[in-house]
Amino acid sequence: MTRVQLADRIRNLRPTDFNEVALAVFHYQAAHNLIYAHYLDLLRVEARHVLRLADIPCLPIDLFKSQALQSGQWTPVRTFTSSGTTGATTSRHPLRDETWYREGACRTFERQYGPLAGRAVLALLPAYLERTGSSLVFMAQDFIDRSGHPASGFFLDDLPELARRLHDLQRSSTPTLLLGVSFALLDLAERYPMPLGDTVIMETGGMKGRRRELTREELHDTLSQAFQVEHIHSEYGMTELLSQAYAPREGKFIPAPTLRVLPREVTDPLALTDYGRTAALNLIDLANLDTISFIASDDLGRVYADGSFEVLGRMDFSDVRGCNLLVGDL
Repeated sequence: MTRVQLADRIRNLRPTDFNEVALAVFHYQAAHNLIYAHYLDLLRVEARHVLRLADIPCLPIDLFKSQALQSGQWTPVRTFTSSGTTGATTSRHPLRDETWYREGACRTFERQYGPLAGRAVLALLPAYLERTGSSLVFMAQDFIDRSGHPASGFFLDDLPELARRLHDLQRSSTPTLLLGVSFALLDLAERYPMPLGDTVIMETGGMKGRRRELTREELHDTLSQAFQVEHIHSEYGMTELLSQAYAPREGKFIPAPTLRVLPREVTDPLALTDYGRTAALNLIDLANLDTISFIASDDLGRVYADGSFEVLGRMDFSDVRGCNLLVGDL
């Protein structure tokens, strides 16, 4: 299939077609992504012999830090970058088409939560707003624009104004999304606890060195009590992905139609394992058509037969030594 044909299949993807389209994307990227083609050569994998989803090799995610992972020849309209400590090498994900990303992110959110139009979208993302290149900020800006609500907007450190808007929106029964990085939501919870009723409070993870790391359960319990809501929602996304997953309760993520998560053995980067076990997470993101769709992440979690998954933490360096040995040859 050509890129245009693949893009059309992905845009109109049916769940029953995921495997077929993923294999077509694999063969396209094996032919047009030089880094991925070299990786397959190192593994002695011939693309024409790969006929099952489970047999597609996933590229170590660290290569987003050192390689240009474009499939085909095109000029990026922007580049998403990851956060990192001073001097650290960050991941870089070039974007071919802003509309492709915006439409995919909107479809994924609205599929699970309903229309953005008329919903107040309040984004509390200080760690991301303080740097450039954040895909999360880019997505949040698009959600704010689509909402069309006058109360929507970003909040860097103006917690009093954010608290005031949340209070007013709650009193007027306005559908509201509060999207925030974990440490900032905890700051808000400590300074301005209030009943928020049906507000969707969604954490994006990460203390970013600002606070003591908490388990997801501790974080959600603290926020639930402060804001008197039954559930805290979670968003799963990263620089290396153009698709997202959302967990409406208890940290169990439902991925976008374009995203599938597979469990792999923690100590063997090339072997998959059973559903329901603690495993490393392989990510297949068809929205990454123009970069690389098959990624071996450093996240640990559990994947379930219905396609949902949990994230339990990150692998340490020793866990990924097999992947790192392969990376060293690229």
